Amino acid sequence: MKYPLLRSFADLLPELGQYDAIIDVRSPLEFAEDHVPGAINCPVLNNEERIRVGTLYRQVGAFEAKKLGAALVAKNVAHHIETLFYSHPQSWKPLVYCWRGGNRSGAMAHILAKVGWPVTRIDGGYKAYRSHVNTELTSLPAAFHYQVLCGPTGSGKSRLLRTLVQQGAQVLDLEQLANHRGSVLGNVPDSEQPSQKWFETGIWHALRQFDPDRPVFIEAESKKVGKLRVPDSLMTCMRASACTVIALPLADRVHLLLDEYAHFVQDAAHLTHQLDLLTPLHGKERIAQWRMLAESGEMPKLVEALLASHYDALYAQSVKRNFSELGSATMLPLADGSTQTFEQAAAQLIATAT
Repeated sequence: MKYPLLRSFADLLPELGQYDAIIDVRSPLEFAEDHVPGAINCPVLNNEERIRVGTLYRQVGAFEAKKLGAALVAKNVAHHIETLFYSHPQSWKPLVYCWRGGNRSGAMAHILAKVGWPVTRIDGGYKAYRSHVNTELTSLPAAFHYQVLCGPTGSGKSRLLRTLVQQGAQVLDLEQLANHRGSVLGNVPDSEQPSQKWFETGIWHALRQFDPDRPVFIEAESKKVGKLRVPDSLMTCMRASACTVIALPLADRVHLLLDEYAHFVQDAAHLTHQLDLLTPLHGKERIAQWRMLAESGEMPKLVEALLASHYDALYAQSVKRNFSELGSATMLPLADGSTQTFEQAAAQLIATAT
């Protein structure tokens, strides 16, 4: 068999796990926006070099750009072989792709094949992969039946999802994939949300590993989680699915929120800045009251006030409007916020949903 092989992503998909490495040779910025799950980034042109070659192509011409590009690519491929691939045996089986499946992946794959490694290249590169994901996301969500966890802020929906994962259930945790807790105070400290494309890749990758004969547990979400938009096809499925309403005593909800939002407890200035974003909804006087509670360290009182005057009312309106099966939802009261209670609740959900 002659290498490198050139294969479509659809044909490769069932065999992705058989490759010893999936190598994305695009620039680090391209890789950071989105990539094939499990891929490693071995750029044949880094961010600055890619700009240099592109600028030379536009301002001077293809020949001069290709000369510069060839020199840079050769240097970078040599570096990757010396530092990353040199110890691999001849049986090492890599899969390589770039933006369109052209020169960058072609250069890497050609050299690896000349060394003697059985290398395969994705025909059409990342663009073909992305097209496949976009197509799949229009229909793949409908292949599953969902159990939607509802309940007001602080009732432990996310914690229950994590417990379900520990007990072997199929869970699609959109807030985890979006790196956001789904509200104006939902930003994860010192951490950015992923790109929209990487969020969608995460959803696609999770769904394609699920068994359609088993339920998928998911939290009731709005169309956006932070700045990221949930695919329409998934929202449609969620909104028509069976619901379970989680109920936790108010004191435990407050304790849980203080635990999960500890970064705000430790940084009142950041919290008050976020509270200011609620001014159009609640007016300056109420926001001033909430700011005083934050600045004086009266966090439990602040959390209770936010739940009573903001979160609970908004959440009730949203789920009633968007989830058609809420009226026939199963109630799941939790006695407290203990680990044992959440473990028992997860086991009960799995037993009744199977």
